[in-house]
Amino acid sequence: MLVKLRALGFSVLVAGLAGCSMPGTDVKMPEIAFSEQNAPLEQKIAALQADILALSPAIDPHEAQRVAEIAVLKPLEWAKEWRVEDPPLIHNMKVNHGLRERGLCKDWADDLQVSMWREDLQTIDLHRAIANSRNIKLEHSVLIISAKGAPMEAGIVLDPWRQGLGRLWWGAVLEDPRYKWEAREDVFAWKREWKARVAEGG
Repeated sequence: MLVKLRALGFSVLVAGLAGCSMPGTDVKMPEIAFSEQNAPLEQKIAALQADILALSPAIDPHEAQRVAEIAVLKPLEWAKEWRVEDPPLIHNMKVNHGLRERGLCKDWADDLQVSMWREDLQTIDLHRAIANSRNIKLEHSVLIISAKGAPMEAGIVLDPWRQGLGRLWWGAVLEDPRYKWEAREDVFAWKREWKARVAEGG
């Protein structure tokens, strides 16, 4: 039993150091935040589409539907391709040890972004965001969508990593119960400045 606990603790540590982790040391599948997110896929797509349309009357319903379909269905396909079988932190450990090729939070966000780009969206903007960048153990990356021209903070977080197995979690950026999001470009700028200060001995 002690050996198992030590192995589990090591798994969490390794996964956390690679980013894409949840606050605390929870290695269980996270609870689903909204009841509709545990619904059949068709209902889940419809619920996400409705949330997207609620962002602005200027959003095209067809685009909202396509974004919802991609966000809900594609990660489930990737989970099979990447052989995701474990809770997120454990799968992170497998990726970091070369047992799986992909499945870190950045992978989900990258592929979602590419899939959305292919739709040539005219009424929806894409944003990349990172949470907890000042603490590498808790760093996490996602794709955020908003109405065209709206700030990231007025958008919706799309997070297929958080619940495990490619099951999409989504929610309003400012109401996310787990993370405080920063624009990825701001985080990258901060990291460049920090590295420069370190190199100069500051």
